[in-house]
Amino acid sequence: MTNPFDLSGKVAIVTGANTGIGQGIALALAAAGADIAAVGRSAATETVGQVRALGRKAEIVSADLSTIEPVQRVVDETVEKLGGLHILVNNAGIIRRADSVDFTEEDWDAVMDTNLKSVFFLCQAAARHMIKQFENGGGGGKIINIASMLTFQGGIRVPSYTASKSGVGGLTKLLANEWASKGITVNAIAPGYIATNNTDALQKDETRNRQILERIPAGRWGDPADLGGAAVFLASSASDYVQGHVLAVDGGWLAR
Repeated sequence: MTNPFDLSGKVAIVTGANTGIGQGIALALAAAGADIAAVGRSAATETVGQVRALGRKAEIVSADLSTIEPVQRVVDETVEKLGGLHILVNNAGIIRRADSVDFTEEDWDAVMDTNLKSVFFLCQAAARHMIKQFENGGGGGKIINIASMLTFQGGIRVPSYTASKSGVGGLTKLLANEWASKGITVNAIAPGYIATNNTDALQKDETRNRQILERIPAGRWGDPADLGGAAVFLASSASDYVQGHVLAVDGGWLAR
């Protein structure tokens, strides 16, 4: 019986792959057999080295996703360097913290542009390639968007982040509806509180850190590697009938 989680021969774009969640997902996909295009503003040299050490191909694709200018190039460069595109992981994101009464238009636009606008247009560019692939009998593709606990909850002091991640959840469902018949599954992973650069301020805030840990049944912050299994599942044929789902990987946060 063929292993339904095997990603051999697949090519995956992972945005924000230089560190944190993106790096953890890239390494998990590579361990399952995928070649990786590591996309981001910062060169993902460490990630690429670790992927190659697993015996997979890996290439750096430099792109600043605060605008949609590089979106088509990301897809084209991936196909040119690695020979195809079968998986897209939209992980790159930013966060700005301030009381809502003080929140600036600049911080609103910066977060929405990176976390939602670029996510949609990268989905679009990847889907155009995947649909042609499907129509030519080569199989469609898998799109995985990175959502958040704030896809489900309001949070505090992060209005644009909450709006963007709520948007990611809705967008994932809409694209699933449109593209399921075209050979593409579109799902999302909603990480819980993961120890990354984006959550560094929360980890260092003694009060908030304690409050967060008290709410997590698992009793610990998540590690980027904790997201690997979910990513492999949603990227593989094991999830071919999973569509428009937002999978929480949160140590039980939402169940509390």
